[in-house]
Amino acid sequence: MANKASRKRIMAIVSASCFLFGVWQLGEGAWLEAKAWLAQQLLQQAWSETLDGSQQVRPWPWADTWPVARMQVKRLQVDQIVLADASGRSMAFGPGHVVGTGQLGSGGNSAISGHRDTHFRFLKQLQTGDRMDLTLKDGKVHGYQVIDASIHHKDETWLLQDTSDEGLTLITCYPFNAIVPGGPMRYVVRAKKVAF
Repeated sequence: MANKASRKRIMAIVSASCFLFGVWQLGEGAWLEAKAWLAQQLLQQAWSETLDGSQQVRPWPWADTWPVARMQVKRLQVDQIVLADASGRSMAFGPGHVVGTGQLGSGGNSAISGHRDTHFRFLKQLQTGDRMDLTLKDGKVHGYQVIDASIHHKDETWLLQDTSDEGLTLITCYPFNAIVPGGPMRYVVRAKKVAF
């Protein structure tokens, strides 16, 4: 009798532990999504101030980055603020301009990097011919058209080299459904500047 009660107690503890672990995991995922959404709201506000002429507007007091562009893909209803760098700290809140690549909108190859499971999840839905608009802090809109998407190893740094033509290179980790973040493969979308 005591043995049966003991087994029931153990089963109840194991069941409760599994339930709590599941709730914790769901909460972690929801927190990541909520943080990404809230950051974009604060970044939109900082972007508005940037368009009004303010320089390096930090979206929150302790931020070490600021908005440099607004990226839109109307077909996919994507509207995101691009940050000044692509460090891990910055990309937790939005896609970032890769330091050392061409300045956004000023010719050459400009690269933007983002996380595959939040801000750059949409890359897998881009198609050749899709249009992306990049609004810079001076308010000018630069249009780009997707020319290809491919998978590369992270060591293929030639993808970041400057070019004579103005283009945009979007980079995220691959595969999109990987359980472990990071990994050696990258999904790369290249786009060329187009006239309106």
